[in-house]
Amino acid sequence: MEMKKWKTYGLWILFTEAVGGLSGWLARDGMQIYKAVVEKPPLSPPSWVFPVVWTILFALMGAGAARVYLAPASPARSQGLRLFLVQLAFNFFWSILFFELQQFGFACIWLAALWVLILWMALTYRRADRPAAWMQVPYLLWVAFAGYLNVGVWLLNR
Repeated sequence: MEMKKWKTYGLWILFTEAVGGLSGWLARDGMQIYKAVVEKPPLSPPSWVFPVVWTILFALMGAGAARVYLAPASPARSQGLRLFLVQLAFNFFWSILFFELQQFGFACIWLAALWVLILWMALTYRRADRPAAWMQVPYLLWVAFAGYLNVGVWLLNR
């Protein structure tokens, strides 16, 4: 792979990881309270799993966006990159809503909207670059699992 492509991948992945990292940093106090006080549903993974999984997912998101960015100019490419930014913003704010503000019910609605945005993005990516679309499947599945956890936390802590 030529150097320009490596830089493009690196920048998109770094940008995506930075957004995720900033969101986590802003919600860090709420995460500590969540770990200590909030009742969690069955199948809740240990705390260390979340940063590992999210780091991988943000890398896949960034790599997928880079692939779409490098694809030939098209309406699908433009729409896919716009959807990438919108879903990334939704992802950013979910952690703050859920952990820092502990608005579990509203976070469920927000997460459902995020899931729809991810699906829409992946379907749009498919028209620009099929591998980029497939790279979003783990993200879509993890957010569905996060939805189960979010609903469980909301029901157990009302």
